[in-house]
Amino acid sequence: LQKPIVPTELYRSVRDTQLVGLSGYTREGLPVVVVGVGQSTYDKASVHYYVQSHIQMNEYRDCVVLPNATKKCGKHISTCIKILDMTGLRLSALNQIKLLTAISTIDDLNYPEKTDTYYVVNVPYIFSACWKVVKPLLQERTRKKIQVLQGSGKDELLKIMDYSSLPHFCRQGASGSSRVVAAANGTTTTNCFSLDHASHQQLYNYVKQQAELDESDSPPLKQGSVHVSYPEPDPEDAKIVKTIESELHKLGDSNGLNNSFSRVRVNGM
Repeated sequence: LQKPIVPTELYRSVRDTQLVGLSGYTREGLPVVVVGVGQSTYDKASVHYYVQSHIQMNEYRDCVVLPNATKKCGKHISTCIKILDMTGLRLSALNQIKLLTAISTIDDLNYPEKTDTYYVVNVPYIFSACWKVVKPLLQERTRKKIQVLQGSGKDELLKIMDYSSLPHFCRQGASGSSRVVAAANGTTTTNCFSLDHASHQQLYNYVKQQAELDESDSPPLKQGSVHVSYPEPDPEDAKIVKTIESELHKLGDSNGLNNSFSRVRVNGM
């Protein structure tokens, strides 16, 4: 948290292509973390910046967000919920499997049991087909945490949070992961993926403040990143990734997408 991604334009590129944010809190006080899985492209910066950004968000959650939620609720809050938006998911998602597996491995080893429930929304056919195959491979404790909701999941999610905490892609009339969506009163609201959103501004300012407080280090270098070494995934996780790859290839073949799909490079990071 003492190593900001600089300059700001580079960090904005990361935010524009690694769609993650904090949309609010559940009625029980758990932070609502949202991820635009289907429309994240991870193509505007080095893989190291995306890993660094992910770790910073995890550390900020654990060091700032969860303690603040605990203080506000008057009870211990140690987990969050995650809403995964599959809008726009395509076969080209195979290009990101290596990076996503690395991030998942980091989470498994360093941030265990930090997510109470995963809600999957806006599910296209490609996800539904793979989920039927992958679900039996997951450990039961993991499988219980994942709930695939119908459509945008709005009705189900409103049972555990207020409308104000509902991510923009779950609201009526919202279109995917567009940067700005129309609010009910006719005004516009910036979505929580954007660097302009309050939660990301607070995180970025916090990291810069921590860097200034650390007098032992020299000022941040232009476009200097923290290179994190991450181990190979667990054999069971690797098996799941291979299964996903296989099922996506089958889908590509059955839909006559052989030619375009042949250009997808799984390890081409």
